[in-house]
Amino acid sequence: MEAELRALAAAGATTFVQQMAADSWAHARDRIVSFFSRRDNGEEGAIQRELETSRGELTAAMESGDEQTALDVEAEWRTRLRRTLLANPAAATELRAVLEELAPDRNDQQVVDVHNTISGGVQYGPVVQAGNVGSLSFGTSFGQG
Repeated sequence: MEAELRALAAAGATTFVQQMAADSWAHARDRIVSFFSRRDNGEEGAIQRELETSRGELTAAMESGDEQTALDVEAEWRTRLRRTLLANPAAATELRAVLEELAPDRNDQQVVDVHNTISGGVQYGPVVQAGNVGSLSFGTSFGQG
């Protein structure tokens, strides 16, 4: 269950940050404020100010090409969402509804933990970790001369 909540928090943070950069930000902000104010015993004005601060940081980062700050803004909201969901797992239903409203075309992807072990000595070739590999070629042709 915790992995599912983490994945939902990550999807929520991504959607929130995308909305911060969109023209429809005012509507998105109101929905996000409503979600958090019911869960975190937060005052709506304080939550709104936090969101606007994040939006300002994101906008400045985008204008200056500062990718790290943009990632930090997303990480901040991902952490906050994760903590909210862990404290109140029932909030996941409302968050899914908010995300569907804000980004209806977003693809819900199954999150799977992958653990790889490479053993047997030194590996001289490529090592690929992927969920699905349809076709893979490394450009080495054997037997042709």
